[in-house]
Amino acid sequence: MVNIRSLDPSASPLDYYGYELRRLREEAGLSQSQLGDVLFCTGSLVGQIETARKVPTREFSERLDAALMTGGFFTRLVGLVLKSQLPSWFRPYADMEARATYLCSFQAQVVDGLLQTESYARAVLGVRFETDLDGLVAARIERQRILERENPPLLWVVMSEAVLRQETGGRKVMREQLAHLLGMQDREWVKIQMLPFEVGAHPGQPGSFNLLRFESEPDLVYTEDFVQGHMTVDSAAFRQGLLRYDHLRAAALSVEDSSALITRVMEEHYGDNPEHGGRALA
Repeated sequence: MVNIRSLDPSASPLDYYGYELRRLREEAGLSQSQLGDVLFCTGSLVGQIETARKVPTREFSERLDAALMTGGFFTRLVGLVLKSQLPSWFRPYADMEARATYLCSFQAQVVDGLLQTESYARAVLGVRFETDLDGLVAARIERQRILERENPPLLWVVMSEAVLRQETGGRKVMREQLAHLLGMQDREWVKIQMLPFEVGAHPGQPGSFNLLRFESEPDLVYTEDFVQGHMTVDSAAFRQGLLRYDHLRAAALSVEDSSALITRVMEEHYGDNPEHGGRALA
């Protein structure tokens, strides 16, 4: 049975998307099932999106624009929809991240969000969030579009070796994630360095943090606790963060040696035949 739940298009970007999808589908004289056939999906999925029970993907939106000849309307709208799925406390940072020209990140426990695969992101977010996981994952992947721009920001990431060895989502997910990191290393504007265990105590032990620089706005520092994120443009705080980051970058392996470490861990721990159940030989 077709769900005819009424939506208030002013309630949220997701409700507006669903309202316009239903309106334009009906104007085209198509049932949900018929539109689903055109989009290579089920009529049930179309109905879920029309009733704001499912978050549309960018791929779905592009196909929808082509099917209904809407001139890119849904492709433009889906960016707002996905942004609205981010936690409210994170949206201000996402706005600044999208405007930054230089992004520095130190990650102590997980792969930086801009470098995560969809499966890895689902595993990471699933630990913290129990509801709306599809929307949160889609929103995280959407953030990565800044790296696809004609003039992308420079992204420099330092990650603890623990990030590679903490199995998240299973061996298959980790192997895919580490292979993705190696692929990202080939991009001119992405630099990844690993901080090996041998370094011992280091300035990043208090926790992960990001530094953002802009062409015409104040530099900022971003940190997170277990509740929410915190941004500051205090110049003294930024200087302290920059000094800490420079020490971490100096202690980390070179980009080339970092790729070698990622490759080694990927094969020894997450390969088809990992030694001793995923543990490398001494």
